[in-house]
Amino acid sequence: MAESDPEPMASGAGQRLGAPETLGISTLDPGHRPPAMPPGRHVTIRVRMLDDTEELFDISQKASGKVLFDLVCSHMNLIEGDYFGLEFQNHQKMMVWLDHIKPIIKQLRRPKHTILRFAVKFFPPDHAQLLEELTRYLFALQIKHDISCGRLTCNDSSGALMVSHIIQSEIGDFEESQCRSHLLNNNYIPDQMPLIDKIMEFHSKNIGHTPAESDYQLLEVARRLEMYGIRLHPAKDREGTRLSLAVAHTGVLVFQGHTKINAFNWSKVRKLSFKRKRFLIKLRPDLNSSYQDTLEFLMASRDCCKVFWKICVEYHAFFRLFEEPKPKPKPRRVCIIKLLRLSGLQSHSSVSLSLNSLLQLSQNSSLLSLLYLSLQRSFGFLLCFYVFLNHSLFHFLPSLWLLNDPRAGVVSNSPHLSASSGHSHGMVNGQKSLELCSHSPGGRQPSPLTSPLLNDACSVRTDDEDEVRRKRFPTDRAYFIAKELLTTERTYLKDLEVVTSFQSAVGQDEATPDSLKNTVFSTFEPLHKFHTGFLREVEQRLALWEGRSNAHIKGDYQRIGDVMLKNFQGLKPLTANLHKQSEVLLELEKACRSSRRLEVLCRDFELQKVCYIPLNVFILRPLHRLIHYKQILERLCKHYPATHVDFRDCRAALADVSEVVDQLQGSLIKMENFQKLLELKKDLIGVDNLVVPGREFIRLGCLSKLSGKGLQQRMFFLFNDVILYTSRGMTATNQFKVHGQLPLHGMTIRESEDEWGVPHAFTLVGQQQSVVVAASSLTEMEKWMEDIKGAIEIAKTSNGPSSDLLTSNLTDNKCPEDTSVEAESEDDITASHTSLERPAPHRGNTMVHVCWHRNTSVSMVDFSIAVENQLSGNLLRKFKNSNGWQKLWVVFTNFSLFFYKSHQDDYPLASLPLLGYSVTIPSESENIHKDYVFKLHFKSHVYYFRSESEYTFERWMEVIRSATVPSSGARVLNNKESHPH
Repeated sequence: MAESDPEPMASGAGQRLGAPETLGISTLDPGHRPPAMPPGRHVTIRVRMLDDTEELFDISQKASGKVLFDLVCSHMNLIEGDYFGLEFQNHQKMMVWLDHIKPIIKQLRRPKHTILRFAVKFFPPDHAQLLEELTRYLFALQIKHDISCGRLTCNDSSGALMVSHIIQSEIGDFEESQCRSHLLNNNYIPDQMPLIDKIMEFHSKNIGHTPAESDYQLLEVARRLEMYGIRLHPAKDREGTRLSLAVAHTGVLVFQGHTKINAFNWSKVRKLSFKRKRFLIKLRPDLNSSYQDTLEFLMASRDCCKVFWKICVEYHAFFRLFEEPKPKPKPRRVCIIKLLRLSGLQSHSSVSLSLNSLLQLSQNSSLLSLLYLSLQRSFGFLLCFYVFLNHSLFHFLPSLWLLNDPRAGVVSNSPHLSASSGHSHGMVNGQKSLELCSHSPGGRQPSPLTSPLLNDACSVRTDDEDEVRRKRFPTDRAYFIAKELLTTERTYLKDLEVVTSFQSAVGQDEATPDSLKNTVFSTFEPLHKFHTGFLREVEQRLALWEGRSNAHIKGDYQRIGDVMLKNFQGLKPLTANLHKQSEVLLELEKACRSSRRLEVLCRDFELQKVCYIPLNVFILRPLHRLIHYKQILERLCKHYPATHVDFRDCRAALADVSEVVDQLQGSLIKMENFQKLLELKKDLIGVDNLVVPGREFIRLGCLSKLSGKGLQQRMFFLFNDVILYTSRGMTATNQFKVHGQLPLHGMTIRESEDEWGVPHAFTLVGQQQSVVVAASSLTEMEKWMEDIKGAIEIAKTSNGPSSDLLTSNLTDNKCPEDTSVEAESEDDITASHTSLERPAPHRGNTMVHVCWHRNTSVSMVDFSIAVENQLSGNLLRKFKNSNGWQKLWVVFTNFSLFFYKSHQDDYPLASLPLLGYSVTIPSESENIHKDYVFKLHFKSHVYYFRSESEYTFERWMEVIRSATVPSSGARVLNNKESHPH
């Protein structure tokens, strides 16, 4: 056995640091000696230290791995041993960590011929957590080893800076001849020769640093690198793309080459598992994500899966598990037999309960409530209804139904059951309802690719109720057109309240300039007041139309044109304020540029649930609403005959609103382009001057870029003067990192599928660089080529903005896979305080991210159609394998469906991005025996939605198709109009 005195450490860490003689075992109890050696034959184990020296340890074969590890820590006087481990190559030639629990004899087949390596196992995010100088020194040795072997990749500046700290620690202060000679004789980094001058330059700035300070600075640089502490485990995704998996303190990471393309934080991961060669990551529900609920990766073998799974579990336990998890209590399920026994009744194999027994049970209302829900759960609604009806308990049913209705706001007498407007936990026709925005029953998690709301019931099934209501209410098409006005006006008023709440949130802050406060207040306060009154009048008219008031008058009240005409005459004075939307956008953008505090306030507000789409889109809502009014009036005028009592008012109102729309149309086009540029500015990093006069956005989407490593998924952004290409996952802020730009001036484009053997490929030939890309389908390729050709033609004749967009710290037109330069997420040479700043949170559900995950694209024309085609209303929703229909308030806008429990809710409970979905009518084989049903389908996700009339069915199909079938052709503006001045 190795001795514990300081002599063997003469050339190791102890000599440099003057390590004390007291033993230190792990981080548990410093000063305690290792556990007693178990009896049995001893074997000599060879351990290679981080300074490449080797030590021999005599240990019993029956000893556990922890005994050996504690001996190694004791030998080095290491206190903080928990960060380290012993790794070795097993009989399958795989590097694995020595298990602390298993006996050594069961892990090492040939102990005498196996060399274990002492290494860092867990890399904390901040080296300041390391308390001992010896620990930091060992970490520095690990970094030195990882740089040398090429595991810790970085750009030239970072590499040279780290090597300068290493040689400062080894040879001391800079002396030119000594430093150059040392670098020529010692290799610290691959391809070191071209970097010698840069290393020497950095070394000359380290004068006076002690070895301990140099170690600290080395760790400060290394910890900010993307590959810090990363060990790659080869894998493939479902499409066969070669990837690598890794684990860090934050969670599970996905790499393509040495580029991180995705990260799954521990808080998002519900379960890690493996099955044969498949490694599975089950995610928790996330409203801002569009991933499947279970991600699958294929690894080389089951053992590879097991090795990676084990290190993931250990990382999670090390960084996240602060206390021993307690077992979850089993759900308390109330069965009929127990209920009957509680009431003194006998159970029967069939559910034929005697009259006397049920009458006896009816004296206890709590047990009766539980019995009703249990019968419904086990035998269905009809049998439950039959039992109560045939045993003189029918009078209890109305109160019992309230248990299931979250709108009722009634709390039952039972201490176990309650129902309120905010939470519903009862049974709904054999289906469990759930507390929304929380975990679903039974631990089943909804798929974040769809939405948590779309995976469980949220309100009662109302088939019979809605059938009766449909027959009682008016069936005239004009009524449903007027009802669309009502439903969309409710949503519009909620959207105005978002802007007014924004005004309240930032208006009182001193960082907000008075010009912005005055602009927002003068624009939106009058609008909010006007539309509040307008909505009240529309609601009253619809109530009369439906016969829900005491008037019961038909004819004169079955119209809406007079209400619209009167209010549009009152809206005309506010038209001047509608021209100020451009001023609001400009003032807000200018104020955020000049005030970091205001920028943070705006970002924090935009991350709130109530701000379900970008804030700038809310600001443009008044302009879009005028277009909605025009569309509604056009439908009414088209429906009415010229002799109809409502026709004249509708035509007059249409003339008024058309006049306003025509006046604002040019401003709206400019504002939509400006708003989209501002939104893209938040999605991109590594780009300067994106929002400049003359620049027009045309299309964004996913293309595969051909490089030396094959096809690499990239996000492309087409403007009227330049194409940018980016990748996702480089930072923790959900933004896209710009890799290069392709100016359109002088560019040509050609199909190149035959040239490269890649389906749907085409080549962009620029003056300085050519790029080969491939689309996901023929349709996508045609859209891209049409838009790019059109933009190239316009670029030939126009004097567009400067195409120099990339920041100075990025190499123009280069991708990481094309050069040896790695794009870092920080500036390696700047002051260290910048690394302490937390990355700003960023909304992860923008259309850019949806296009990335769905592998598709959208144009500016598509965006305009999507925001102008807003629709709201109640829909019944059903799953593919469920029986009941659930009533939801649904809002369509911005390519997505947003789901609410009712129109009174302030924010959506979930959303469903529609890009990539197809909308059809169910076939006969799907057994949907209802009218006005449409089907949404994406891969294995199928949803049925049911509307209340033929008109509403047609409208939902129309607006959803506008999002699921994006158009081609770019709307290119006049350069003088594309940006407000």
